[in-house]
Amino acid sequence: MIYPLKISAEFLQHKNILITGGTGSFGNQMVKTLLQFSPRKIIVFSRDEYKQYEMKKKFNPKEYTNMRYLIGDIRDLERLKFAFKDVDLIFHAAALKQVPAMEYNPSEAIKTNIYGAENVIKAAIINNVSRVIAISTDKAVAPVNLYGATKMCFEKLFLSNDFSLDEFTHCEMEKPHTKFSVMRYGNVFGSRGSVVPLFLKQQQIGQFTITHQDMTRFTISLEDAIHFVLNCSETMVGGEIFIPKLPSYNIVDLAKSIDDTIPVNIMGIRPGEKMHECMISETESSTTLNCKNEFIIIPICRFNNKNILSYYVQYYTKLNKFVKIRDTGEYNSKDNCYLSTKQLSSLVDEYKTKI
Repeated sequence: MIYPLKISAEFLQHKNILITGGTGSFGNQMVKTLLQFSPRKIIVFSRDEYKQYEMKKKFNPKEYTNMRYLIGDIRDLERLKFAFKDVDLIFHAAALKQVPAMEYNPSEAIKTNIYGAENVIKAAIINNVSRVIAISTDKAVAPVNLYGATKMCFEKLFLSNDFSLDEFTHCEMEKPHTKFSVMRYGNVFGSRGSVVPLFLKQQQIGQFTITHQDMTRFTISLEDAIHFVLNCSETMVGGEIFIPKLPSYNIVDLAKSIDDTIPVNIMGIRPGEKMHECMISETESSTTLNCKNEFIIIPICRFNNKNILSYYVQYYTKLNKFVKIRDTGEYNSKDNCYLSTKQLSSLVDEYKTKI
C-alpha cells in the first residue's frame, strides 16, 4: 500500500456525502471505506438502476441504514439541485471514459464530461455544498483523444469556480464557500475496462494482444486511489490539482507477469492512444509544489499572485514539513520508477482474490 488512510474520523462523521457515478469501481470502494466512519448519510447518485440494485445487495439497506440511492444523470441540472440538498461533501466520479467509444461518439462525451461537470458545479454552489472533489485522469494532460480533452476542460471548470481572485486577501481563503479541488491520477490496476481483466481473459485463449511493446502506464490500486482522494479531501484548500507519486509498468512486463509462456501479438497503437502517459506537463511543472507524498499543482492564475502562492506554500509546508517548487520538466510514465514482473505478478494475484 502506497497511501495509508490518514483522514480523521471527525471529518466524515455526521456528514452527508454524495458520490456521482457511485455504482462504478470507484464508488463501490469509496462506499466501503466511508462506512467505516459512520457518516450521517452516503448518497449513491447514478443513472443505472440495475447497478444500484446490485449495489443494494452488496450493501444491504437494512444493515447500512445511512445508505441512499438516487437515480439521475449529471446532464440534468434540476435533478442535481434536488440531489445536492443538505450535502456536505461530493465526490464527482461520473464520466464517460472509454477512449474508442468517445472517439466515435464525441458529442455524448462533451454532454456528460463537460456540460455535466458544469451542472455539478452550479448545483453545488446553489446548495452551499462545502467541498467538491473532482476525479480526473492523466489523459487530461496534453490530450490526444476526446476523452482526455473533455477531462482537461473538466479540470478547468472546477478550478475556475473555486473563488474570485479579483480582490484576494488571505482571509478570503477562510470565508465559507464551496471549495473545488481536482484529483488527477493514472490507471487503476484491475478496474473495469482496464487491461488486467482483458489479459486474464486472453490467457484462457492463449494469446495476448498488445498495441506496442514499449508502451508504459502509471498505476495505482483502487484502495490507494480511495485513500489518496480521502486524505486530500480533508487537507485541500481549494483550487488545487492533487497528483499521487506512482510507479509505472511496461505493458509487456504486465503480460509476462500473468503468463510468460503465451505469445504476444503486437496490434499497433489505436487512435487516441499514447505511448506514455503524463501526469504533470512541462508547463505545469513550474507551478507545482513537490510535497512528501504527492504533487500539488497551483493553477497559473493563482501562482502568479504572490499572496495566493504564499498562502498555499505556508499551508502545505505546515502539513508536510517539506515543500518545494518542482520545476524539473514533465512527470511521465516513461521516465519513472518501474514495477518489476514479480511486483506486477503479486498485484495480479491480489486482484484475482477480489474478483
